[in-house]
Parts: sequence; structure tokens; C-alpha cells
Amino acid sequence: MVVTAHPDDPEFGAGGTIAKLAQEGRDVTYVIVTNGNKGSGDRTITSQALAPTREKEQRSAAQVLGVERVEFLGYEDGEVEDTRQLRLDITRQIRRWRPDLILTQHPSRTHANFFGWHRDHRITAGVVLDCVYPLARDHLSFPEIFPEYEPHKVREVYLMQWEQPGLVVDITGTMDLKLQAIACHASQVTDFKTVEARVRERAAALGKAKSYRYAEGFEHVTCQAEPHGLAGG
Repeated sequence: MVVTAHPDDPEFGAGGTIAKLAQEGRDVTYVIVTNGNKGSGDRTITSQALAPTREKEQRSAAQVLGVERVEFLGYEDGEVEDTRQLRLDITRQIRRWRPDLILTQHPSRTHANFFGWHRDHRITAGVVLDCVYPLARDHLSFPEIFPEYEPHKVREVYLMQWEQPGLVVDITGTMDLKLQAIACHASQVTDFKTVEARVRERAAALGKAKSYRYAEGFEHVTCQAEPHGLAGG
């Protein structure tokens, strides 16, 4: 399951890895927290017009990568907060789709990733981690959705990381699909040649240490929760 703040975040942050997982036979679900209705420099467009455009673009991009389904939570772009409702909504999605692996953004700012400074990205990532442990795991959390949504233990989390990633994934074979998916976000990509050059440069830099032509980077979290009696909560 891929959980990000905005439409286009999955493709820019992990599109090659997502395509690779889909090619390996993984069942991939997107959960997009906001409607992306602030992401435009076009003075002629309204938020009401932008939101459906971005949803359509995201569904097209997901299809390119082989993603099975896209769920939109519909939160306002730029105004994501760590609330009980958001934690409940993401917990419900985790329990509904029961992923072994979650890909999400990084909860911290890094020097190498200017776009990682976006508060929606950081708050979304922090909430996802809180839902993975312990909220999605514990049946007493959010009793209003139990037993319809049974508890679920996620095995692994990949946090998108551009600065000294602990896990480097070779996306040489899926780089073209990543770029095709990015191109679907026409409202965000006005100069595709420039964007393509930047994406290729970054992917090449991430792959250099492993001698991969192109790569994506992550912080890899293995979820091995302690028994309840030892977990301090």
C-alpha cells in the first residue's frame, strides 16, 4: 500500500519501485490523503476545478504503473493535521487492504529533498507510522470500526528518502514507466523535458553507490512489535 499526501507524490517519490512491485505480482493500492486542490501556479484555475483534474491524472498514472486501485481521502491540500479523524481514516485503509508493505513519505526534513519540507508530506508520514504501530494493530483502537475492520500487523515500511538512503532499489528496468506516469500529471508538469532531466539525474545519483543506472531510495523499517506486556502501551 502506498500512502502519500498528494496526487503525483507516489510517482515522483517511488514510481519505479511501485512499477517493479506490480510487475512482481504484488497487489498495490494507493491511498492519497488530500485532493491536491492547491497545487497550481495557474491564476485562471480554481480549487474546485483543480481537484477533479488531479484525481483523473492520479488514476491515469496509477494505471501506467500497474496499481490496482486508488483511494482518495479528500482532505484539503496544504491543511493536513495530525487529527484523530485522519488517524482513523488511515487505520481503516490499513485494516481494509491488509498490506504487508507500506510505502510512504518521510516524517523529517532533509537537506537533499526540498519537497520533503512540505508539511503535508511530513504530517502524513508521521500519521502513517502511528497507524502502523500501534493503531492498526490493536483492536481496542478505534472501536467504532471494529469488528468490521479487523486489526492488521504491517510487516515493513519504506520511507521515501533522497539523502543517504538505507535501502536503494534498482529501477533501471522501470524508469521509463516512472516517467510515463509522471507525464500523466499534466497540471503539475508544464515542462516535461526539464522534469525528466531532473528525475533522471536524481535517480542516477541514488543508484551510483550500487552501480545501478537508476534507483530510488528509502529508509526501511521492519515492524516487529513487542508483545503487549512488554510494549509499554
